[in-house]
Amino acid sequence: MLKKLLLSILAVILIFEEWLWDTLTVAGQFFSRILHLERFDAWLIESSPKRALFAFVIPLVIVTPFNILAIFLLARGAILEAILLEIILKLSVTLLIARIFRLVKPALLTFNWFEKIYRYISELLHWAHESVRHTAIYQRGILLKAAIKMRIAELFAT
Repeated sequence: MLKKLLLSILAVILIFEEWLWDTLTVAGQFFSRILHLERFDAWLIESSPKRALFAFVIPLVIVTPFNILAIFLLARGAILEAILLEIILKLSVTLLIARIFRLVKPALLTFNWFEKIYRYISELLHWAHESVRHTAIYQRGILLKAAIKMRIAELFAT
């Protein structure tokens, strides 16, 4: 029973992460358009695998000191501030990484180790979906996800 509960929680977390990734990818496209980053996007698409990897890792390197700050805030008792900082970091970094990944995915997949990690994550997401697909909460979640995705697409369609 405990194993089933833990697997269900893991599946829900994986599905939420996937939804967040998809949603922030749409937001990234919107910001790219309004900030006129077409040339930068084209440059990333044409990147060599090493440059693509560098571009993919930069947001993670930039955010690390802020993650440490959030832990420091948490240790000092500033729980709300630490949580808010982590939420802002999670959203902004996921937006950047999702956007960059969408543009440089073919170059990144030329790395054998990256392709293996990508395949493993894809299989894990497939497992998560299969594990909870027939549950009522998942069915409601799919409907909610579609409604939110449509609303966000409407907001960012300019």
